[in-house]
Amino acid sequence: MNQLTNTTFDALEVGMEASLTRLCVLDDLYVFAHASGNLNPLHMPEADGDGDGTPEAVAPAMWVASLISAVLGNRLPGPGTFYRAQSLKFLEQAHAGDELTACVRLTAKGEGREVRFDTWVTRADGTTICEGEAVVVAPALTVSFDTGDVPGLTVRRHVHFDALLERAEPLPPIPTAVVAPEKADALNGALLGARHTLITPILIGDREKIAAAAQEIGADLTGLEMLHEPDHGAAAAMAVALVHEGRARAVMKGHLHTDLLLRHIVKRDGGLRGTRRLSHVFVMDVPGLNHLLLISDAAINIAPDLECKVDIVQNAVDLARAIGIEDPKVGVLSAVETVNPHIPSTLDAAILSKMAERGQIRGAVVDGPLAMDNAIDMEAARTKGIKSLVAGRADILIAPNLEAGNLIAKELTFLAHAEAGGIVLGAQVPVILNSRADDDKARLASCAVAALYAEAQARG
Repeated sequence: MNQLTNTTFDALEVGMEASLTRLCVLDDLYVFAHASGNLNPLHMPEADGDGDGTPEAVAPAMWVASLISAVLGNRLPGPGTFYRAQSLKFLEQAHAGDELTACVRLTAKGEGREVRFDTWVTRADGTTICEGEAVVVAPALTVSFDTGDVPGLTVRRHVHFDALLERAEPLPPIPTAVVAPEKADALNGALLGARHTLITPILIGDREKIAAAAQEIGADLTGLEMLHEPDHGAAAAMAVALVHEGRARAVMKGHLHTDLLLRHIVKRDGGLRGTRRLSHVFVMDVPGLNHLLLISDAAINIAPDLECKVDIVQNAVDLARAIGIEDPKVGVLSAVETVNPHIPSTLDAAILSKMAERGQIRGAVVDGPLAMDNAIDMEAARTKGIKSLVAGRADILIAPNLEAGNLIAKELTFLAHAEAGGIVLGAQVPVILNSRADDDKARLASCAVAALYAEAQARG
């Protein structure tokens, strides 16, 4: 805990100085915009504020000035200080990424505990950003304050998905059979992927319903291939046939039941079965987490046995590596982190961990059983005395069953404001499953994940 202690008026002496150094980061600009209501695009990290085609990410002048307030309130005189006046002259601009130092120097003491300070802010290279004078009332009594009592903030932005899109967009778009995009949300997801050059959609479904959906969202379907098939089962079969013909390298679910689509993918004659069981992987961008989080299986395998879990783990590992996680760490979840013969998921977790050690699961470090807390939080793992390469730093979470996986993913989405994209693996091509509740970012992320996985498949 960081304890702040002040200097009272009687203890202040002319010539005293204090400073505070702060790195300006993108989140500072978002927080200031919300707190102040100043939404000037010059100060938005991703906006072009002056029309030159380049985001500026200029730190607001008053955010820079607030660093002076932080020195006065935290350092000198410290807690209990309040402003009477502040003059400011701004000489340069600060940007996200600049290291700024705010300084104050006491110049005079007056009546009523009034104190004057010269104030200035500089960049790391010594350039002065602003200068001025502050007049404050210094505290009369000694005050201490524990900053650990201040609530923290989490900025709801999804930088990991942004990086995922940047990684995928240079790749050639993958031809994708989109089954029954007959509602606005289903069609819009496919068109978003096309606009970002992630996929080239082949629309399969009722031509009139697709046209009506396009009209609803104001979309132009000129130039897109459309195959008329009103029956959803037949449309799913047509998508599978396009893959066999080499015309499609991915399949996307539109407005039809998931089980109907998968029925045609997994059928033994003419389907798209691969060498492993099918499993679904959520790829999640969780605010406050410094990496992508993969969760499996939350959509297909209801109560997987050990043999099925081996495929679930390997599918998730292969996807993690395809999207740029070079050494994925897999946490196999249960309710507890010790093996308990009365909890079958702990036995499965321990066996999967040993199988990874023996090379039966490849490309990752696997450990379990782990409870949710010690899989993702280092302090929780340390408190429980768990020594592991995975505990506290898992990239992939393997749920004991579909219910647990689905609960984890939905809780992160609706309570922690995570974005969730995802695909089905284990077939000959990736299958993009979008939910009607998905927003544009999630739909794009699913397309990006599929494009990266298809590229990895092509590279072997």
